[in-house]
Amino acid sequence: MKDVPYWWEHACPSDVETPALPAHADVAVIGAGYTGLSAALTLARAGRSVTVFDAGTPGIGASSRNGGMLSSALKPSLDTLTRRYGRAQALSVLAEAKEAYDFLPHFLGEENIECDYAETGGFTGIVKPAQYEALARETEQLARTTGLEAHMVPKSEVRSEIGTDIYCGGKVTPRRAGLHPAKYHAGLIARVRQADVTVAGNSPVTAIQRNSSDFTVTTPRTSLQARNVVVATNGYTGSMTPGLRRRVIPVTSYMIATAPLSPNLMATLMPKGRMLSDSNRLLCYFRPSPDNTRVLFGGRPAYTEIGAQLAAERLTRYMTRIFPELDGVELTHSWFGFIAYTFDRLPHVGERDGMHYAMGYCGSGVVMSTWLGRKAALRLLGEQEGDSAFAELGHPTSPFYYGKPWFLPFVQAWYQGADMLGH
Repeated sequence: MKDVPYWWEHACPSDVETPALPAHADVAVIGAGYTGLSAALTLARAGRSVTVFDAGTPGIGASSRNGGMLSSALKPSLDTLTRRYGRAQALSVLAEAKEAYDFLPHFLGEENIECDYAETGGFTGIVKPAQYEALARETEQLARTTGLEAHMVPKSEVRSEIGTDIYCGGKVTPRRAGLHPAKYHAGLIARVRQADVTVAGNSPVTAIQRNSSDFTVTTPRTSLQARNVVVATNGYTGSMTPGLRRRVIPVTSYMIATAPLSPNLMATLMPKGRMLSDSNRLLCYFRPSPDNTRVLFGGRPAYTEIGAQLAAERLTRYMTRIFPELDGVELTHSWFGFIAYTFDRLPHVGERDGMHYAMGYCGSGVVMSTWLGRKAALRLLGEQEGDSAFAELGHPTSPFYYGKPWFLPFVQAWYQGADMLGH
């Protein structure tokens, strides 16, 4: 079993020799994942000179480690959003999330990025009957107010969607999709380089100094003067941007890949090739590989680093509870990466300490990072198209939090208890 992502078998992030780094740039972008590359491409196409810095090999973080599962869903419910922000703002946020989902396939087509994109639909398995009723009410409300396309599936029909008897029902959302995340990153960084953006890997930013009219961005390799800075570090946000570090919570997310399975078994387990998840707070998310030969299974068996072997053992227990047929199946890969949660469980884009940023995707990073990276760039350019409902929310932090999430073990224990009680 390899302790690297399955995705790297087809598109492994690699270092490209960086030409001599410039002394000046219009914009310095920190982070070469989806967010930073989306921002860089937008800025370069607008005529700005852009240098992107990444602490490691570009793409080696969450952009090539995630599940490649796409939706327009946000974590808070419509009722929660309405209580916080009022009805109009709540609907604006939900409408923009849908717009972000719709944007991605058009972007892939325009840029001719081949990454196994397919709109497969999604299925959410429901663990407890009380959850079924609550989700049915919320689904009906969203369909009425936002036009959400979704329908509930009773227990008698669950096996038409997924080969298990563990769920008491479920929800089908036709507008969910999957892609190959590492192939997407490879295609995106190729377009960025074609736009004459300098991408410097293995160049951690060690200092950012704000001057009267620009910034000095320092790395072990160079110091660069930039008129503007875009911070695109998400779950890898560090001490160089303390104001942002206090506003995102790095959370580990783990995945495993099975060895290739027979076509008959794949057809039994995942008959419609959906993107799959469940209703637990400590949710599992899983899907067929793009070639439909194996199961890719993810979750949060721990909120901290526990190692590939232990994570694989715990995820296997979850997986075989859902699919007993997979007991004893060989695993070929086990890996993890960091996503970023926020205290309001919403993505954010904005400006802090004079720097533009987008981050905090709460598990919806493929769609939202592409969208909000672009929005951050458009806001920097002063374009009206850069307006975003996610920029109007405020970006909260919490007292006594400075970037090290000491409270995550308590959160995990509380979620486990809530799942046991069916809340």
